[in-house]
Amino acid sequence: MTNFIPIFPLGIVVFPGEKLNLHIFEERYRQLISESYAGGRPFGIPCVLNNGVSEMGTLVEVTKIVKVYEDGKMDIHTRGIQVFRILELIESVPDKLYSGAIVNYPENAERVQSELVQKVLKGIRDLHRLLNVSKDFGKPDTELTSYDLAHHAGLALEEEYELLGLLHELQRLEYLKRHLNKVLPVMAGMELLKEKIHLNGHFKELKGFTFDK
Repeated sequence: MTNFIPIFPLGIVVFPGEKLNLHIFEERYRQLISESYAGGRPFGIPCVLNNGVSEMGTLVEVTKIVKVYEDGKMDIHTRGIQVFRILELIESVPDKLYSGAIVNYPENAERVQSELVQKVLKGIRDLHRLLNVSKDFGKPDTELTSYDLAHHAGLALEEEYELLGLLHELQRLEYLKRHLNKVLPVMAGMELLKEKIHLNGHFKELKGFTFDK
């Protein structure tokens, strides 16, 4: 399916199913949000990379306007729906302050790969343990998908965007697994280094070397 959607380009990656809270302050996007919410129509958040609007993004719905301030600014709750690809960017939409795009929605295999999810989840929890953080994913482990885990694996923005462009759950999970296999040994080494630095200057009880007689 191909259609027109209003767009709100941001320097973030939004994944399907993700809940995102936004503070809307620019007039053009206040108009976009007000119209989307009133009409029950979603809008698109394409990722901004290298000062440009990227091809891929996620269709988002406004689930709640939490607060409207006296000056028109607003706080909103949104939820990611599905991945889209921009076919044509429309910078100036007639009679509107915001921009839009002609998009299509590539086929996206999202079936859960439970065994691989558990391996990735273990890697993320190992990473969080090294970073001394904890995370409640809000779902049973058996229901988690790559989209639920992606923001918590320590990916850079460019890597999150690469993952958004992968349109099969198995590919996304393999991407996360490779990333964790690369970053975990580095983090473990840093933890060991921190421990060594922390011990420097403390009294150490060390057994001396004994020469064979």
